Amino acid sequence: MDNLLISALSAVDVRDLSYAEWMNVGMALKHEGYACSVWDEWSRNDQRYHPGECARKWNTFHGSGTPVTGATIVQMAKQRGWKPFEGNGIMDWNDELSYDGTPDISVPSGRAHDGTPGISVPFDNLLPDMKPTAELAKYISTLFKPEEYVGYVTGEVRQNEDGEWEPLRGVFNRTAGELLTSLAKYPDDLGATIGDWKPQVGGWIRFNPLDGTGASDRNVTAFRYALVESDVIPIQEQLAAYQQLELPIACLVSSGGKSVHAIVHIDAPDESEYRKRVLFLYSFLIGHGLIVDQANKNPSRLSRMPGVDRNGNRQKLLAVNIGRRSWQDWMDFVEGLEDDLPPLEDMSALLAHQPELPEELIRGILRCGHKMLISGSSKAGKSFLLMELAIAIAEGRKWLGFPCKKGRVLYVNLEIDRASCINRFAKIYEALHIQKPNAANIVLWNLRGKAVPLDKLVPKLVRRVRDQHFDAIIIDPIYKVITGDENKASDMALFCNQFDKICAETGCAAIYCHHHSKGDQGNKDAKDRASGSGVFARDPDAQLDMIELQLDGDMKYEAEAFGRTAWRLESSLREFPNIIPVDFWFDYPIHTLAKSEELTQVPAKGSVAAKIRGGKNCSRNERAERIRMAYAACSFDPDTPVTVSAIASYLDMTDRTVRDWLKEMSDEYQNDRGVVTRI
Repeated sequence: MDNLLISALSAVDVRDLSYAEWMNVGMALKHEGYACSVWDEWSRNDQRYHPGECARKWNTFHGSGTPVTGATIVQMAKQRGWKPFEGNGIMDWNDELSYDGTPDISVPSGRAHDGTPGISVPFDNLLPDMKPTAELAKYISTLFKPEEYVGYVTGEVRQNEDGEWEPLRGVFNRTAGELLTSLAKYPDDLGATIGDWKPQVGGWIRFNPLDGTGASDRNVTAFRYALVESDVIPIQEQLAAYQQLELPIACLVSSGGKSVHAIVHIDAPDESEYRKRVLFLYSFLIGHGLIVDQANKNPSRLSRMPGVDRNGNRQKLLAVNIGRRSWQDWMDFVEGLEDDLPPLEDMSALLAHQPELPEELIRGILRCGHKMLISGSSKAGKSFLLMELAIAIAEGRKWLGFPCKKGRVLYVNLEIDRASCINRFAKIYEALHIQKPNAANIVLWNLRGKAVPLDKLVPKLVRRVRDQHFDAIIIDPIYKVITGDENKASDMALFCNQFDKICAETGCAAIYCHHHSKGDQGNKDAKDRASGSGVFARDPDAQLDMIELQLDGDMKYEAEAFGRTAWRLESSLREFPNIIPVDFWFDYPIHTLAKSEELTQVPAKGSVAAKIRGGKNCSRNERAERIRMAYAACSFDPDTPVTVSAIASYLDMTDRTVRDWLKEMSDEYQNDRGVVTRI
């Protein structure tokens, strides 16, 4: 049934199904015992796919009196031209699962086990050929402690109505130590220890210890192992699956027929946990393509006893302690398979085949698929700057002097009303003297009054933009969708992860803006000016910060007359060297680059230099402190005298102003012909 359903499922294109049909496929897979990962992997081929949605829906499928079965998937496949069993080995839905019992005869290195059909075992640590008694001794000593009771069945069998031989309760009151002693005493006679058995039937042994009074589940004293067996898949495929899935196998035994029995570590503390773990194990294996006999779930189950002959074939112990060493170790491995995280990669292979870097969306600043934050003070024109960026990308133009790759942009407007947003774009286009040849490359999503927390917004956004071939998504501003405490690093780390999801699931660059914290920003690094946790500075691949400059004199008067403000753009970049700060004007509604060195010497508002520059209005104590600071800074070379000019240059003031300030401090400093000394 497994091969049938998987083949049928592969013939059904999820993109052609309605939502109800897609749900039916999930319910059918769950009804047939598959893992959710099978449905999830198939669903990924649809642009409507959302990570985690399959798991959420899966947990709501609880069955009903009229369940959706695997026949639904088969019917869907047939309607699309799929035909079961036309020389391709695929069975129809109602065909009987069977296997002719002819095992693969290929044996690595020419090794075959005497009396056993040839089996190619893909494990390195196979056991050498041993006597039957040595095989059973190895099996018992691997699974049991000497004082534990072992259950087994040899001659105590019966035939059922179909003529098949079935084991009865058998022996359950002999310890592992007693059996090992007997096997050592009679090394050439297995029957001397376990009694006679029917050669056409073989023998069985229980893999969990008993209490010596019975052989049922209630007599099990330790829930260490479970049996994994499949008799509808060729032996080679069984073994390949055991190896690939790294099952924690304590003992691997050929049944002498059409299967290999894996005695797998469960390591459960009690029966309740045992049953949960076995159900998980079987579900996992089925979900990864291995049909297992689910009748083997109980802890007192019998498995094939190694060393015993069956129909001329040996029930052979093939290996012990292969794969993972314990249930917990295996669960760690499984978590690695199921966690959707990328694999570990060998650096030598990566260096030999280096991946191409994503294209630069903004040359020297931002690559496609990366994240960028623009921070600035309130009313700094950040939205205008972002709109200018959207136009620069749409038209393939420069933005603040940086060339942009031409592409499509989604502008998510969270702050201003729809009409105002459109009007702003129109004004910017007009001010830039662009005829709007590629305005269609900009798509607006106006969400003022409709904003939801970013973790709720991102799935909706991803669903809308998938396959829309956007190059950038601009979110303006993020304070409208922020979740958690802005000043708490853990909250902001989770918040910023949403931008990673946007990039990963759409392939777009995520560009967003945030405001400065309160207080003067001029003396802070650009990366530290954004409000809230430092995560904002560390998370984006590119952070650009715009800070206003402190104009004075004629320049200030002229700027105020024309309603313009001066700004400086600084950076903190991960992929590129930091840019040389860019000075520009905000001439509503656009930002224009300053002329060469026009604003180079103008300090940022709130900086020490700005405060010194405005020193006429400061107190006498403040003037004294600035002189002391400047004198100390200019005294780094004891062989070079400190001059008035040096202090003036440091404070960005005139020599005359420095001399006037020094007169106020004549009891502390002496100015002799322009050379300043401390008294």
